[in-house]
Amino acid sequence: MKQGDEAGSVPAYFISNHEGFRGSIKNFTEDFVVSEIDINGQNVKAAQGWQRPGCASEENHVELKEDAEYSVPQDADGSSEWGPDTPLPSLGSFDLDVILGQSVSEDLEQFVLTLREKKQAGLELSLGFFSDKHQRANVHRAVRHRFPFLMTVTIQPEIRVREDPDYRELARLVKEDEAEDFFRFIDAKVRGSSYTFGPDDDKEHRTAVHHFLNRRFGKLVETKSFSSQGTTAISVRLRDHGKPKKRTAEERKEEDIYTGTVGLKQTTGLIISTQSWPNTHSCLCFSAFTLCKENLETLEAISYMAAALGVLPSDFTYAGTKDKRAVTYQSMVVKKVSPQRLKEKAAEFEKRGMRLSQIRSVGEPLRLGRLQGNHFDLVVRDLRPHGPVDGHRPGPDVHARLAELVREAVENVKRRGFVNYYGPQRFGSGPSVPSDRVGLALLKEDMVSAVRLFFSPEDGDDPQSLAKRHFLQTGNAKEALAMMPLSKPRERLMLRALNRYGGGADGCVQAWLSLPHSMRVFYPHAYCSRVWNEAVAHRLSTMGHCVRQGDLVWMQTGQHRTEDIGGTSSPQIHVVTREEEQAGVYTLGQVLLPMPGNTVKYPENAVGAWYQEQLARDGLSECRFRVSSLKLNLPGCYRPLLAAPRNVSYRLQRAASEDGGGGAAAERSADSPSLTLNFDLDSSCYATICLREIMKCDPQ
Repeated sequence: MKQGDEAGSVPAYFISNHEGFRGSIKNFTEDFVVSEIDINGQNVKAAQGWQRPGCASEENHVELKEDAEYSVPQDADGSSEWGPDTPLPSLGSFDLDVILGQSVSEDLEQFVLTLREKKQAGLELSLGFFSDKHQRANVHRAVRHRFPFLMTVTIQPEIRVREDPDYRELARLVKEDEAEDFFRFIDAKVRGSSYTFGPDDDKEHRTAVHHFLNRRFGKLVETKSFSSQGTTAISVRLRDHGKPKKRTAEERKEEDIYTGTVGLKQTTGLIISTQSWPNTHSCLCFSAFTLCKENLETLEAISYMAAALGVLPSDFTYAGTKDKRAVTYQSMVVKKVSPQRLKEKAAEFEKRGMRLSQIRSVGEPLRLGRLQGNHFDLVVRDLRPHGPVDGHRPGPDVHARLAELVREAVENVKRRGFVNYYGPQRFGSGPSVPSDRVGLALLKEDMVSAVRLFFSPEDGDDPQSLAKRHFLQTGNAKEALAMMPLSKPRERLMLRALNRYGGGADGCVQAWLSLPHSMRVFYPHAYCSRVWNEAVAHRLSTMGHCVRQGDLVWMQTGQHRTEDIGGTSSPQIHVVTREEEQAGVYTLGQVLLPMPGNTVKYPENAVGAWYQEQLARDGLSECRFRVSSLKLNLPGCYRPLLAAPRNVSYRLQRAASEDGGGGAAAERSADSPSLTLNFDLDSSCYATICLREIMKCDPQ
């Protein structure tokens, strides 16, 4: 083992003591290829039977961001206060600048401000002329999702927008944000879901709300009042198609028990019940496919496909996110789109670096974390030993030495595994402010500082950095939005909200709320991930490689598991006793460390004290790991200290010498060998960290 300087937020503490070697990765996109291993253990790329033109060849496959950069392991078991993802789309997840064009989008924003300031009826705005019916449908849904209180009208081929009079009437009866959320719920039309208004103990008022909803939406919904924990609320359910089925006495009893006790969950500022009536997801059209993408973030790919298909980005579900600088293969499901429609758009998607295969109908969406792991095909180029090499070209002795170094390193990691750090992708890249610092500001509920950190520019004059720098210097979100590239959806969503609500504390809260939940929670998770990385380095450097009294262990020894374990009081989480330490009952591979949260317990030894001291140093000694204003809850999870690759194979190849100039570095690279590595990792484990343990350095 060796301890070195920290690289970013990933400490350089290694579990084995081989020498390693140097090299570079991601020289080409094809040098890093990732393909998901689905919940049934099937490699989604291998199941396709095709090879993408322009994507990686069969020999040079590799993957980049291991799964779930934006996944929420704390929510995977439903333990989050805010609950798992609901059928309702995320606020602000559709970029109207892309759908309408920046000029029309700005006119629409101004129209909304005029409506709210003047409080007068009859105002209209033309959004332009749209000859394609799918494009018109796209505009209708995007506008209503972003502004539920508006109604769009087509006078072919023109689309006009005005205030929805039903919204104005409902807003007189309930809170304005409840009215907006109700109209968003109505527009989503997810069968089997329901929407619940806030507590209302005024019976006459509830009666007025019931009458309005039945009068205006009676063909779409049915309503009822129910009591829970001493308060009464109105719940609204979308009707099923056809004559409602009469429920049996037993079904009614089960329904009353559920809705009266645990049938409520809060999300995005509203209360939704998704199970108090029978779930009828099967009424929707779900189409599954395998997505191969190159040089695209997952969000970029989904946003483009959603715009082309006339659906919302939140209509897409997936098991884990994948990074940009790689060739990636992953499963996806989109609702309200037929397989035939996907096939019609396949050629258009391919022009944007995406290819769809295995297109088929399925009965339900995908869930985050519903995968066994990822398969990686990596190429490490310009291999050389640590330390100087005489001459420009490595000689025969160096090649033989490299072969021995590679064999020793790979076999060591196959046998002993690697420290299961969160990878550098978790914390952002480049010289800009790391994501964990943004997350710390959010946990402290310092929204203004969090926004300014988020917009910290990198060095250089690229358009994104110029836009960020302009915002920080002037505070003018509208001008910064005009400068921000369309390929930066997070920044654009936040700037649009800042332009609308201002740059004060409340405006910054709205800016964060404009991001989908999975994006918001990424930043606090990045902070917790940094604490975990530092905790595991501290644990190994101060307590060694033996299991100690007070350590937490995963007791289910018969199951290979290296992914995060939900932060609950599981009986499988055990505190090691003194007798168990002395008897050597457990191995280091069973030791867990908690990622901070509000439901985890900490080790009952010096490592537990270290956690409390670290949180206090960061100003979080009283932190509850909930940010109510942003609807964020971090229960925490347990992460195994070690991970191990499976199905490992490797091949060392000497590159053919090439004629031409380029200097000593080019000559060395041309004649240096390259290493092809193939292996599987469990979900939430990072290939870059595995490679780091093999090489004993950060790949360049």
